[in-house]
Amino acid sequence: MTTLLRISQIEIPEGQSTILHDIDWPQFESILDDLGEKRRTRIAYLDGVLEIVMPLPEYEKIKVLLADFVKALLDAMELDFEGYGSTTFKAKAKRAGLEPDECFYIQNNVAMRGIRKLNMAIDPPPDLAIEVDVTSKTKFNVYRALGVPELWLYDKTLKIYILSDGEYLESELSPTFGNIPVRDIIPQFLELSVSEGRSAAMRDFRAWMQTNLSSLFLSKE
Repeated sequence: MTTLLRISQIEIPEGQSTILHDIDWPQFESILDDLGEKRRTRIAYLDGVLEIVMPLPEYEKIKVLLADFVKALLDAMELDFEGYGSTTFKAKAKRAGLEPDECFYIQNNVAMRGIRKLNMAIDPPPDLAIEVDVTSKTKFNVYRALGVPELWLYDKTLKIYILSDGEYLESELSPTFGNIPVRDIIPQFLELSVSEGRSAAMRDFRAWMQTNLSSLFLSKE
């Protein structure tokens, strides 16, 4: 009798990925069950291709900091939001699924309050998703398939992509944050966190917001 290898038995080195082909939807669901919820790996699935990525520990720290800066901005602007972290998003009809590094419901925050189990057949995609050091074409295409309207990619620099007519276009500004130059400002405070630590960087970021946000809101008007 042959014993089948389970996906959870496969070791993926940090910073690398494994790609599996010809994976149908039931197999995808089964692999997710096998991997379990308490894991470091991230998945991206589209049209039978499954990529399983093991992020580097430093990327985990960066994505938490990016999320902290976003939350601080949203709070300062008094914008309600629901944070969904690295939740698994699956859309069977589109044969697509992924786990962002971080994501937020902002415009659709009311619709997602109290939702404990996502159903992408009726629930909207997150309004903003964040990825750190994305080299995977699979994942970028999954975001397009799921219809995520705003995607941030960070790899030493921050790039903002806006979904328009089914394609992602790079943008200097975030539609969520208007005239606030998040693409330029946030990387500066990420670098500061390396030398001064997370707490000092967050304090300085809040001080920057207190000094600059009012004038940016006025310029928007």
